[in-house]
Amino acid sequence: MEHSFDVLVIGGGVVGNAIARELSRFHLKTAVLEKAPDVGLGTSCRNSGVLHSGINYQPGTLRAALAVRGNSMMDTICSELKVKIKRIGKLTTALDEDELPGLRQLMDQGTANGVPGLKILDCAAMQKIQPGVEGIAAIWSPTSAITSPYGLTIALADNACANGVSYFLRCEVCRIEKEGKKFTVRTRDGKKFAAGLVINSSGLASGRISAMGGVTEGNNGESLKIWPCRGEYYVLDKRLDGMLKTLIYPVPGTKDAGLGIHLTPTVDGNILIGPSANYLSDDMSEDYKVTASVLEELRRAGQSLLPNLKVSDFIRNFAGNRPKRTSPAEGGNEDFVIEEAREVKGFINLVGIESPGLTSAPAIAEMVRDLVSNHIPLREKEDFVAERPGFAAHFCELPIQEQERLIQEDPEYGEIICRCEKITKREIRDAIENPLGARTLVSIKYRARNGMGRCQGGFCTPRIVRMLRDEYGFEVEDYLYREAGSNLFVGNVREGEGK
Repeated sequence: MEHSFDVLVIGGGVVGNAIARELSRFHLKTAVLEKAPDVGLGTSCRNSGVLHSGINYQPGTLRAALAVRGNSMMDTICSELKVKIKRIGKLTTALDEDELPGLRQLMDQGTANGVPGLKILDCAAMQKIQPGVEGIAAIWSPTSAITSPYGLTIALADNACANGVSYFLRCEVCRIEKEGKKFTVRTRDGKKFAAGLVINSSGLASGRISAMGGVTEGNNGESLKIWPCRGEYYVLDKRLDGMLKTLIYPVPGTKDAGLGIHLTPTVDGNILIGPSANYLSDDMSEDYKVTASVLEELRRAGQSLLPNLKVSDFIRNFAGNRPKRTSPAEGGNEDFVIEEAREVKGFINLVGIESPGLTSAPAIAEMVRDLVSNHIPLREKEDFVAERPGFAAHFCELPIQEQERLIQEDPEYGEIICRCEKITKREIRDAIENPLGARTLVSIKYRARNGMGRCQGGFCTPRIVRMLRDEYGFEVEDYLYREAGSNLFVGNVREGEGK
């Protein structure tokens, strides 16, 4: 059976979902193909959640223009989608005289890029923003912000789905053909899709998907090869919530693969240490393992920045891989590739969308929308719904009067499933019954935030497993942690258990 659409978006990361949501404003048949059992399980949800101001990118590049534009759109988008955002600003600090030229260069770049509110501060002014911060000078960028990367990615998908976009999870693209004006896209599970336009927003796989579509180089002759680069993080306990008032970054080197190891507060109260930057081989592009040596480096860096850190404050670690267009020998960063392939009309290519991809996502979506409009007249829907139902805060963060009202309406708000994060049974149920139908343990965790506290799921996981079994009919083989093959169980301990 062939599924027919006007537009196919390959990749359900934050950029793919932002594109899908933008296109859902119009009378189009749009679908998203995602190889994982849920959206955003790759790079999009494995980062620090920083919304960058735009000072770190060379003027005239897409990265610069899209970061500034995307940043300016985020308050409205996060309000509509009920996603947390905090405008806490950022200090980019020079530790000594040798780093001052790099600081001035960032200031010049940010000014040229139109970043609002930039100031160079002396040590005394820095201390007023963040007591105890080290350095002799800093750039203050007040538009820098933090959000939940997985919260935003999922919210964009939910809203796109609610506005008519079809989502096909567990659909890994293996072949793309074009005959006349139509593309045929085949997936490993045997599905077949037809569309007039294909949008390659597949992140780490974007180089391979380009080649499948018959596109071997960019319109300006640039290489579309992706070099995966791993960044590892430590997550610190909420005991430290409030210690960091703002983002604090070092002045990056010109050949650094990222922006350096730093401390990042999150919208939910944890602090992140990281990321590292280590290139991987091609066949490890989606290998998210952490490494002991890098974690030790992060631990030392964290304790040097926060001397009162305890061993017990390090509650989790994780890794995310950047889809870089620069090789290990080159270092540094190349610009985004966002274009319709000159030699393959109707194939819209997004390659090398690393940082600031999260920040740029809504602006990239506008750019892709305009490329789509070159092929299909876009007629706006009168019934497009921009707002996502629900509330941005977790139940435990609501005013007590609102909590009492909700418990009266639904007693499941009064039953705690996750003690560390104070997540209720109703919130778990809403996560299980999500619009996309994603039901891995991580899918539930990203939506409800269960399992993200100090005990890391020791209390809530058995209760969620029982809930899935008793109320949703899960069998042993249905329980996946994240993706195919990550089975939680292999059978029952006792005969008849679970029946």
